[in-house]
Amino acid sequence: MSEKRRDSKGRILRQGELQRNDGKYEYRYIDVKGERRSIYSWKLVDTDKVPNGKRNCRALRDMAKEVNRDVDDGINSYDGYRTTLNRFFDDYIETKYELKPTTRTNYKYMYDKYVRNEIGNKDIAAIKYSDIKKFYIHLIRDVGFKPNSMEIIQTIIHPVFSIAVRDGLIRINPTDGAMAEIKRSHDWEKPKRHALTEAEQSAFVNFIKSHRTYKHWLPIFTVLLGTGCRVGEVVGLRWRDCDFKEKIITIDHSLIYRVREDDGKCGFHISTPKTKAGIRIIPMFEAVRQTLIEERIRQMQTGFNQTEIDGYSGFIFSNRYGDCMSPHCINRAIDRIVRDYNIEESEKAKKENRKPILLPHFSVHNLRHTFCTRFCENETNLKVIQEIMGHADITTTMDIYNEATKEKKIESFANLEGKVKIS
Repeated sequence: MSEKRRDSKGRILRQGELQRNDGKYEYRYIDVKGERRSIYSWKLVDTDKVPNGKRNCRALRDMAKEVNRDVDDGINSYDGYRTTLNRFFDDYIETKYELKPTTRTNYKYMYDKYVRNEIGNKDIAAIKYSDIKKFYIHLIRDVGFKPNSMEIIQTIIHPVFSIAVRDGLIRINPTDGAMAEIKRSHDWEKPKRHALTEAEQSAFVNFIKSHRTYKHWLPIFTVLLGTGCRVGEVVGLRWRDCDFKEKIITIDHSLIYRVREDDGKCGFHISTPKTKAGIRIIPMFEAVRQTLIEERIRQMQTGFNQTEIDGYSGFIFSNRYGDCMSPHCINRAIDRIVRDYNIEESEKAKKENRKPILLPHFSVHNLRHTFCTRFCENETNLKVIQEIMGHADITTTMDIYNEATKEKKIESFANLEGKVKIS
């Protein structure tokens, strides 16, 4: 019987273990691909001390235990510890052909800015749940991320780790449950968009209508408030999309302003809806129809928008330079209108000794939410509301409907007070 191999301390070495002349331990094994691999450590067991001047490391037998478990379970940890998250993401994003260009550009931008130089350089198998949690907390505390931005990061990197799991490079996805814990620990809820009240909506419209500086904004705000369209759908609206005889507007594209992948510059692009629900027709209110007709008559005298973007032309709305209008431009206008209205209203209320009706800070998307709220207050058919709004998920419609009808329910009960015999 052959004598068992021992290390310099007289300890019996197991199969696959050996100690080199410099004192370092090696464990040899066959990986899931059938190739010979080795791992090394200055320590055989955890209680060993690392030689002076050498970097601290994990014990060989602890690492060997993990390696053998990975091999038994078909996990290619060898490649997992030699493939960075950056490399895996770059391969992943190139295979996501179904992503819309805007989504792909946004994902790349967010990853490059916030992930690539943080945890992106780590090997994918070395990234643990605790690393993800620390990274997320860093984004919140140091970068100032809010719930929406955090969920974008989770949406970007979670599927990357999922593919690494499916490819057998790692055992579990370290991002699983991370966002749920962050939400619990920070008592986070997505900020809800609130619709303008009827009084606020009237004040907003009337101020624009009567103000010399802002009245030229009335047509686009009339269309936004009268159709419930997304801002990209409205700024991308063309004359050919409007059927004045049938009194309908066809929505099948959006005009977006984004960074181009090829040269990194910003520009306008046409985007088609992500889902079939985005393609729809919207009946025209008479006010919307009349506004558009008046705008067309005006442009027949002053000239039409001559811009062509991705083969699309004949856009209805233009900025003062005759180019297509951007959502950012509309949001800036809203900020100025709200500011000036509140100043004027505060002065009037003070003179009239009454409480002012002030407008809250809001963005153009709140106008879509406002339309939907008014619609829900007067329409009970949820399917009709969903189709007009272009909601892919009925739960989105349900959430707005429930919020919108709450006040109506309270008002209805108030009207019934004392009219129903209940006691």
